[in-house]
Amino acid sequence: MTSTVIPSKTNYKALSTLVTVFFFWGFVAASNDILIPVFKKAFNLTQGQSQLVSLAFYIAYTVGSLIYMGISLLIKEDIVNKIGYKNGLALGLLISAFGTLLFYPAANNGSFTLMLGGLFIVALGFSLQQTVANPLAISLGPVQSGSQRLTLAGGINNLGTSIGPLIVSFAIFGSSTSSNTEMSIESVKIPYLILGLAFLLVAVMLKYSSLPDRPEVVSADISENANDRSSALKYPQLVLGMIAIFVYVGVEVSTASNLPSYMEKNLNFLTKDIAPYISLYWASLMIGRWTGSVEILSQNLNTQKLLKVIMPYVAFGIFLLVNIIAKNNLAPFYLYAIIILVLIAADFMSKGNPVRMLLLFSLIGALALTIGMLSKGMISVYAFTSVGLFCSTLWPCIFTLAISGLGKNTSQGSSFLIMMIMGGGIVSWFQGYIADHSSIQSSYWVGIVCFLYLAFYAIAVSKILKAQNITFDKTLSAAH
Repeated sequence: MTSTVIPSKTNYKALSTLVTVFFFWGFVAASNDILIPVFKKAFNLTQGQSQLVSLAFYIAYTVGSLIYMGISLLIKEDIVNKIGYKNGLALGLLISAFGTLLFYPAANNGSFTLMLGGLFIVALGFSLQQTVANPLAISLGPVQSGSQRLTLAGGINNLGTSIGPLIVSFAIFGSSTSSNTEMSIESVKIPYLILGLAFLLVAVMLKYSSLPDRPEVVSADISENANDRSSALKYPQLVLGMIAIFVYVGVEVSTASNLPSYMEKNLNFLTKDIAPYISLYWASLMIGRWTGSVEILSQNLNTQKLLKVIMPYVAFGIFLLVNIIAKNNLAPFYLYAIIILVLIAADFMSKGNPVRMLLLFSLIGALALTIGMLSKGMISVYAFTSVGLFCSTLWPCIFTLAISGLGKNTSQGSSFLIMMIMGGGIVSWFQGYIADHSSIQSSYWVGIVCFLYLAFYAIAVSKILKAQNITFDKTLSAAH
C-alpha cells in the first residue's frame, strides 16, 4: 500500500467551502424542534407521537448509510471513492433539495405522514453529505488537529442551529413578538422551498470549488505500529464509538426536542415564545465549539488562552444579536454569561486532549441534567439549556477517537458512525414515551444514562488506543 501524505497545515480555503454543508445540517435539525410543538397541536398528537419528527429525521441517517454500503458492495468499490468527494456532496444536496419539495403538497393536504416523508428524504441526503464531509474535514490538515477542525466546522453548524429556530418560528407565526398563538401548517411551505433552492445553489458551488475530489486516505494513524484489519468492525474503538455516537446524538437531540413541551406544560410558556430558548440551546453548542477550535486559529499558547476566554462570548454575542434583530426580550439570557464560565474552565482543564475532554464534558452534562430534573422554574430551563454547552465538543472527540488507527478502513468506519446518528430519533422518541407515562421533567434520566456511557467510553477508548500505541497527549503536546 502506498504511503499517505498527511498535510502539515490546515487548508483553510477548502475548509471554508466545506463548512457550508455543516451550516445546513444545523439549520434543519434545530428547526425540527419548532416543528414538533407545531405538529403536535395541528395534528393533535401525544408527546411520543410528536417525537416521530425526530425519529423520521434521524433514522434516515441509518437508512442512508445502509444504502451507501449496499451500493458499495454491489459495485465492489466504495461509492464515494468511485464518484469523488465533491460529487458525493453535490448528490447529497440534490437528494435533500427533493425532500424539501414534499413540504408543498404535504402542507396543502395537511398530511403529517408526507411531512415526515419530506424530512426523511432531506436527512437521507444529509447522511451522504456527513459520510463525505466529516473525514474530509479531518483530511484538510494534520491529523493531530483533526478534532479541532471538526469542532470548528461544528461551530458553523451551530450558527445554523442558532438562527434556524428563530427563522422558522418567524415564518410560521408571522412575528416573534406577535400575540397570535395560532400556527398554520401551510406556512412551512415557503421557508422549506427556499431552503431547497439554497441546497441546489450550494451543490453547484461545491461541484466547482477547490475541495479535493479524491483526497489522500484519512488514516488517522498516529501510531508507529498500526496494522490494517480486514474490516472496520474489527477495531474496538470503532464498535464502542458507534454506541457513543448513538447515545451522544440521542442526548443532544432529546434534550432540546422535549424542552418545548416541558416549558409549555410545566412553566406555562406559549409555543411562540419558546423559540429563543431552543435557539439558546443550539447556540450553546456553537459557543462550546468556537471555544474548542481555537487551537487551529493560532499556534501561540498565550493567544490560545486569550481566545478561549474571548470566543465563547463572541459566539454568545451573536446569539444576542440575532435575538435583538428578532425583537426578543434579552433579559432572561444575561445570567447565561455566568454559566459559560463553567464551559471555559472545563475546556482549560481538558488541555485539548479528546479523551480528557470527552470524560469531563460528559460528567458535567450529566450533572446539568440532574440539576434540571431536581430544580424548578427558570433554573431548570438554564440547566437543560446548558447541556448544549457540554455536548458541544463531544462529536469531534468521539469521531476522532473512533476512527483513529483504522487506516484503509477509515471511510467504512465513518459510514458506520454516521449510521448511528439514528440515536437522535430513537432516544428522543423513547424519552417522549417515558414522559407520556411519568412526567417530562423526570424523563431526562434517559439523557443522564447516555452521558454516563460517554464517560465510560472515554476511559475505555483511552486504554484501547494506548494498546495500539496511539496516545493523544504525545501528538498534541506541540500545540500546547
